[in-house]
Amino acid sequence: MKPIPIIEYSVCNALGRTRDEVLERLRSGESGLAKCTYPLDFETYTGAIPGEFPPLPAALGAWDSRALRITYHLLLSMEPAWRAMMQRWAPERVGVFIGTSTAGIDKTERAFQTMVETGVLPKDYDLWKHHAYGAVLDLIENLTGAKGPAWVVSTACTSSAKTFATAARLIETGQIDAAIVGGVDTLCSMTLQGFHSLSALSTERTRPFSSERQGINIGEGGALMLLERDADAAHHLIGVGESSDAYHIAAPHPEGTGAQLAMTHALESANLAADAVDFINAHGTGTRLNDAMESRAIDAVFSHPLPVFSTKGWTGHALGGAGATEIALCLLSLEHGFLPATIGAEPVDQDLPVHVVKERKEGRFTTAMSNSFAFGGNNISVVLQHKDQPHA
Repeated sequence: MKPIPIIEYSVCNALGRTRDEVLERLRSGESGLAKCTYPLDFETYTGAIPGEFPPLPAALGAWDSRALRITYHLLLSMEPAWRAMMQRWAPERVGVFIGTSTAGIDKTERAFQTMVETGVLPKDYDLWKHHAYGAVLDLIENLTGAKGPAWVVSTACTSSAKTFATAARLIETGQIDAAIVGGVDTLCSMTLQGFHSLSALSTERTRPFSSERQGINIGEGGALMLLERDADAAHHLIGVGESSDAYHIAAPHPEGTGAQLAMTHALESANLAADAVDFINAHGTGTRLNDAMESRAIDAVFSHPLPVFSTKGWTGHALGGAGATEIALCLLSLEHGFLPATIGAEPVDQDLPVHVVKERKEGRFTTAMSNSFAFGGNNISVVLQHKDQPHA
């Protein structure tokens, strides 16, 4: 595929509310995970965004929910860039593709609790504006004026990464000229209870690739990015690979055959040899099955011992928002010349055939891969490149 410029991006998660805050925490070595404050009958850690978001402005108030407050915040963080983009392209040629798995379910949970206590839903609760996936599209379109193709991707933990594949296809086929892509998810009781029922939650901070790993921590947040057909940009989307092995509804294929396909297709899409990739931001959930599967898949595709890290020990697993979040963290690594440590990896599981980044690594990196894998064997790998690297 032809490289697609990423002209701007914003990110918000347990490390901070802005790119600068996230970058500073990554450099300081301080995880964003803390003991969960939800009223649960079990213990775990979560990655909550610090502070509170103000309500949406009156003109957008009908859509007010935590998920949309985060989305609004992410849009405001790059307002000059998207306003300029909307001037360069016809509104009908700007697409909006957003990934989420929980949407506004946190607001629905609170509304349901009110109904349990009073017998009626809150008067201001609106299922379609507060809970439904399409609400995030309404918000973005109303704020930016984008009128091109728009839809939500909800494929669990690959949701927001797959929006990059969607945008790339439509740009390549000439159906759009630019796109707003990414995703967001929030913490909610249902997600925490659900993963607890699968025995997938860790009672301590998650420890990807460690021999002592227990499972995942749930996080919240997301990232938005602006893609254009032609632009001067520091970073480019240069390859995307997808697969769906449908091995099991929740467990990954033991050998990671679908993950291998996604990574191989991503390299082919980018017209790159495997040794051209400088590092991988792994899906790295900290569960025994996922880390083992992903390690085998990486080892099968990459013959050289490239650095592999997971950022879920920093932010938690943001589910539908994780893919875009981790793509944004890759861009920060490329831009600022360092790889974050995999928090909690020591002692690394020696049965995993990957070179895990255990301490922050400084250097010049130009090409990155970000992996996202989901329930049902849904897989995607995204390849990114810094502008200093000549495009293949």
